[in-house]
Amino acid sequence: MTTSTESGGIAPKATAPTSDREAADVGPTRPVGRTPLVVKLLVAAAFVVLLNETIMVNAVPSLEKGFGITDSSAQWLSSIFMLTMAAVIPLTGWFLQRVSTRTAYAAAMTSFCAGTLVAALAPTFGVILLGRVVQASGTAVMMPLLMTTLMTVVSPQDRGRVMGNATLVMSVAPALGPTVSGLILQLHSWRLIFLLIMPIALLVGFLGFRLLENVGEPKASPVSWISVVLAAAGFASLVYGLNKVGSVSWPEPTIFIGAGATLVAAFALNQVRLQRSGTPLLDLRTLRHPTYAKSLVLVACAFMGFFGSMLLMPLYLQHVRHLSALQSGLMVMPGGLVMGLLGPQVGKLSDRFGARRLVIPGAVAMVVLLVALAQITTSTPYWLIVTIHVLLMTSLSTVITPVFSLGLGDLPSHLYSHGSSLLGTLQQVAGAIGTALLVVIETNRSRHLMMAGHPFPEAFVSGMERALLVSACVGLVVVAMAVLLPSRVSSPTTDDTHDR
Repeated sequence: MTTSTESGGIAPKATAPTSDREAADVGPTRPVGRTPLVVKLLVAAAFVVLLNETIMVNAVPSLEKGFGITDSSAQWLSSIFMLTMAAVIPLTGWFLQRVSTRTAYAAAMTSFCAGTLVAALAPTFGVILLGRVVQASGTAVMMPLLMTTLMTVVSPQDRGRVMGNATLVMSVAPALGPTVSGLILQLHSWRLIFLLIMPIALLVGFLGFRLLENVGEPKASPVSWISVVLAAAGFASLVYGLNKVGSVSWPEPTIFIGAGATLVAAFALNQVRLQRSGTPLLDLRTLRHPTYAKSLVLVACAFMGFFGSMLLMPLYLQHVRHLSALQSGLMVMPGGLVMGLLGPQVGKLSDRFGARRLVIPGAVAMVVLLVALAQITTSTPYWLIVTIHVLLMTSLSTVITPVFSLGLGDLPSHLYSHGSSLLGTLQQVAGAIGTALLVVIETNRSRHLMMAGHPFPEAFVSGMERALLVSACVGLVVVAMAVLLPSRVSSPTTDDTHDR
């Protein structure tokens, strides 16, 4: 158990079993309305590392010319980041329980800075990819660390507001990435992107390490290296196969998807076995909590639609409307900014009125807006496209922010790190599934129409329409899960024998 200190850290105190929500998991924490310093620092660090996830999108043409690589090779800049995230995040549940907050933060920021330096000085494209792997390893630790710490030190009645600040980071940073890189590339080469990120990351890392105080006590536990191998190979293979769907012939993605699914299943079975001895790498007893389990399904389906629309919109704007990468980035940026900036306000409303009053109408609006987005043509006014996209991102904000807080709040404190790790892993896999599903649907439809003699723009729009309608159908699952969620969660107890 922990209690707050004046400087933003927490100090240990004796555990007192109670069913009261304010004391059950974390003991007395910060006054309502104040965000703990430790969370502010982690949010700042998360913004820096997540900005990097999409910042190389506009640099692809420059890298292709500079290193003589193809489109398929250049796409590894993004794919390798996602693969690494998918492979590393499942390991963070165990890692965050084993080391202190400052150690985890130092490991994350050191990895990110080292990867940034490697990429900035890379003499070959392969070395850039190596730098991206090291960067992604740090990013994969940072997000579960932020979520776990937030759930530990923030008062339950204030979590929605603070979770809103966290979702602001998760939404705004990736949305700004393409635009920021587009502006930098107007000034200099792609290396300047890394060289400008480097001092910012170093400053955030240095200040954070100096000011952070440890949250909770680390618990020494053995690691199952079989689980490490199964998780890394399984999730990476699964995401790789899903990303290859539609871009290469079917045997290759099918092999990787099948192998990945088999390894992930073996990983899950091994965790169930290890739970008997209390040493799982990723504790799947989180799934015994019904609200958390429903939240996982809802988030997965919402992110499938979210990632799919994020991919299709730039393709439409560049291939059909012939906008530049920077222009298309500016077109989709308002939606990401609105989604992020609304996060804290949505969180406050969730704290006050409960999650259902926001999540249900938000889920319904998401489905309606996906259908509306599917109706755009080759000549739809830009202002209307931006308006629909902004409203879609607004609806997603009213869904994602409350559900994150509600789902993790259903868990006892000893499962926070595992719950946030599983949630982060599922986001990566759901994003890959959504991207693969919509790309295959769009590609097959447009290819069929072009073979029948239709021009490319009309064929592409028709394919995108069908893909977005399928995404809207997936959104119906989000609506169903939203109806099943409670407005608030009951209080788990610290001696939760159901999980131990």
